[in-house]
Amino acid sequence: MDKKAIRIIYMGTPDFAVESLRALVDGGYNVVAVVTMPDKPAGRGHHLQFSAVKQYALSVGLPVLQPERLKDEMFLEELRSYNADLQIVVAFRMLPEVVWNMPRLGTFNLHASLLPQYRGAAPINWAVMNGDVETGVTTFMLQHEIDTGNLIMQQRISIAEDENVGSVHDRLMLLGATLVTQTVDAIITADANGVDLQTTPQVDSAELKPAPKIFKDTCMIDFSWDANRIRNHVRGLSPYPGAWIAELPTNHPLADILKGAKVYKVELANQSDIKGHIIIPCLDGYVDVIELQLPGKKRMNASALLNGLKNK
Repeated sequence: MDKKAIRIIYMGTPDFAVESLRALVDGGYNVVAVVTMPDKPAGRGHHLQFSAVKQYALSVGLPVLQPERLKDEMFLEELRSYNADLQIVVAFRMLPEVVWNMPRLGTFNLHASLLPQYRGAAPINWAVMNGDVETGVTTFMLQHEIDTGNLIMQQRISIAEDENVGSVHDRLMLLGATLVTQTVDAIITADANGVDLQTTPQVDSAELKPAPKIFKDTCMIDFSWDANRIRNHVRGLSPYPGAWIAELPTNHPLADILKGAKVYKVELANQSDIKGHIIIPCLDGYVDVIELQLPGKKRMNASALLNGLKNK
């Protein structure tokens, strides 16, 4: 198999997308350019910050395109000039048809779920927040409706009971990089043999779980929920952006709950067992808060916070 046989344009922005690009570069595939988001001001000095994908692309000498608008004629002309055979999208943005339909072999996307489940912007978070015991990664061909194109390949992993979204994200990032190169290999082989790539249409089940973008209000904990739902909510938002509890009755943020390791579904019989803990009642028991962060403060474990309050 000739890994240089097809010219590849890669599109992505965050850390999750870097690993797949690295696998392509290290594997000797013919990546001719990278498309990523425009630089954005960040920090107190509002200095322009490169995306993670741009930083890596520049480090290995790849050309970088950063269009403000994906339908801009100057961008489209530059994109065409690379004469790419294939485009790969990992954690980028929705593409117009004029872009995804440009290469002769089309455009495929890596999505961090087992499609058709968890179509949307935050599939890893929602899988953990919903208490799923399994997730995975999928490659699929782009078409008009978002995340609905024909499936190419999938790989599954289990989600441990005590895992948070950070560790699941990192495992899927590595698994996804492997799936991307396997998908490119399949495309190169099909192209060399003059046959169409084998794909499978998505079949929607009766109970599809969505994965909408996470907003601040999404992260608030409602203590009328049962203990397991609260625990999964915290896991699915840890370490970032963090679940938070509100100060009643104003609903102003009181603290971010960064780690919740235990839930109790019965009355706490031995009060001495929870000395130095922050225990919050919920619908069917209690939540033991292990680590939290007050507004404007550093993250700390519950016992350190209680000791600080006691000293004051």
